[in-house]
Amino acid sequence: MQTLFLSTWFPYPPDNGSKLRVYHLLRALAQDHSVTLISFAFDTAQPEPPGDLRSLCADVQIVPVNPFTANAAGALRTFLSARPVASRPIPAMSRLVTDVLRSGAFDVIIASTEMMADYALMAPAGPIKVLEEHNSMTRWIRERYDGARKPLQRVRCWASWQKRRWYEARYYRHFNLITMVSEPDRAATVATLGDSAIPVEVIPNGVDCQHNQPGLAQPQPNTLVYNGALTYSANYDAMRWFLAEVYPRIKVQIPGVSLTITGATHGVDLAGLALDDTVRLTGFVADVRLPVAQATVCVTPIRQGGGTRLKILEAMALGTPVVATTKAAEGLEVTDGEHLLLADDPAAFAHRVLELLATPDLRQRLTANARRLVEQQYDWAAIGCRFVTLVEAAAARKNSVSQ
Repeated sequence: MQTLFLSTWFPYPPDNGSKLRVYHLLRALAQDHSVTLISFAFDTAQPEPPGDLRSLCADVQIVPVNPFTANAAGALRTFLSARPVASRPIPAMSRLVTDVLRSGAFDVIIASTEMMADYALMAPAGPIKVLEEHNSMTRWIRERYDGARKPLQRVRCWASWQKRRWYEARYYRHFNLITMVSEPDRAATVATLGDSAIPVEVIPNGVDCQHNQPGLAQPQPNTLVYNGALTYSANYDAMRWFLAEVYPRIKVQIPGVSLTITGATHGVDLAGLALDDTVRLTGFVADVRLPVAQATVCVTPIRQGGGTRLKILEAMALGTPVVATTKAAEGLEVTDGEHLLLADDPAAFAHRVLELLATPDLRQRLTANARRLVEQQYDWAAIGCRFVTLVEAAAARKNSVSQ
């Protein structure tokens, strides 16, 4: 298949969740099919050095624009817009996609996240169109509405939820296949589409089990890690809650405990976090495996958002035991007490962290079970094969109908 892959993030270096997902799906597609990659390039998502992408892809073209910044708008304009402001087409990307579509015949057009949906829909009727979505924004905004307490906040969240439902119900129907990262996200998308016959399938997030091996570093006593950039709102909320509500309870019991938070902090309101000299902010880390492997416990106190958490899968693959909220582990086939420990209120979360810090046998049992799980169910090699199979099947269905 001649495949055009449209990505919001240039997937190299593969150092965050979105780029990791795109990178491994591209690798899987490129094993048996010709792939042309078109992507935005901004921040750390840059084509130089390109790694092995240029050898994997028949062609790689970029638009050096940050679409999130380019489409930034004030709160009033965002609220009044009938569609997600961030997904408005960028003229430079529209021109590039138009030129590439004119110059080559493609069998498949893949839009990685809805931000690329408009560009995929510029293609003629011939190629199948796949939306490779990372989570259900309708579901996320519905959860924000459910959790809102103030009347004005509820009204705003309700309006955003309805606009999002309308947008997804309208735009998603133009695709031949939709993939989501978890069953809750898939179910939300199916409900939004109503009686549509468009297949919606789960392609979970994964981890490269060869690249992420236990034993890369010696864990340091009484050390915690959170491997997530605070520039992402769900990560910021997680650390704001943890530092204010959970971490003080841990420090009372273990004064020598420390916490490392990886990832970029540019533009982040650090004054809103209860930071002290036991908390280390690494900034961008080229290889996140080392701070995770060096920690005794990986904490994942996520309270919002959708999808599945690569940070949990990475820690499991590296042999670092995890304490997470139920929300953080949502969509993963994990069992509390077997693969990780779960807790949702501050006292319980602190207790489970303290339990892991104090119990080497428990850490060893959880890490052995977790490593076995990711090898069996979440290795990118197998996940990539499933994605390719689904795309090939969608192409075959389209060809059989047109003949």
